[in-house]
Amino acid sequence: MRVYALSDIHVDYAENLAWIKALTEAEYRDDLLLLAGDVTDDIGLLEEVLCHLCVCFRQVFFVPGNHDLWVRRDGFACSLAKFTAIEQLCDRLGVETRPVELSGLSIVPLLGWYDFSFGEPDRHLRRAWRDFKACQWPREFGDEQAITAHFLALNEERLNTTNDCLISFSHFLPRLDVMPPQIPQHRRRVYPVLGTEKLGEQVRRLKPDLHIYGHSHVNQAMTLDGTHYVNNAFAYPDEQRIARKQLLCVWDSKEGIAC
Repeated sequence: MRVYALSDIHVDYAENLAWIKALTEAEYRDDLLLLAGDVTDDIGLLEEVLCHLCVCFRQVFFVPGNHDLWVRRDGFACSLAKFTAIEQLCDRLGVETRPVELSGLSIVPLLGWYDFSFGEPDRHLRRAWRDFKACQWPREFGDEQAITAHFLALNEERLNTTNDCLISFSHFLPRLDVMPPQIPQHRRRVYPVLGTEKLGEQVRRLKPDLHIYGHSHVNQAMTLDGTHYVNNAFAYPDEQRIARKQLLCVWDSKEGIAC
């Protein structure tokens, strides 16, 4: 059995969807897939993709990303209602959204959002970042800090998981220092919406051997404080230099951590 990681497949792009549809059961039928968010904001297309992946893999694990919670075109009253609908869809399809303990291995999905603990958004980001318009939240949430607190509270019961090998994954970044130092300064204006330090605190409490994340579209692998962090984003079609455009095996039952 192998564990593969993938995020940010953005199947609203025809070429990305074609790549997903080309995956076959023959190669991955005994393996697990950790899908770390940003599939599509079209829940019907999300169902189509998850159904296909469930045929290809022994088990699919999923956490939604920010794009998955956009409500601009599918009639949901708010993004929290859509999150609930996605959870129900996953339950119906057999896609795992909660921790699973296998023989010697545990997989822990972690939810999140961003709370500007990575930096304060400038005026350009506040105008350009589509989440601020495409997501709608209950009035009582108020701001990004409240949204983040809601999702992190759902993680709390998951932080007691233990096993010989522990793999966690999230869409959002749990710490900013996983970003490569060579990122140009003008590209760093998105840092405030990449994740939250509070998710990083939860990861440190969980102490996974491996943590998979997405969202940044910058493929990366590095070890920090005893945890190996990996991003394997498929990304947008024109993002060729920063994304591998392939599945990445991150764990093998015969070899352990493989990346």
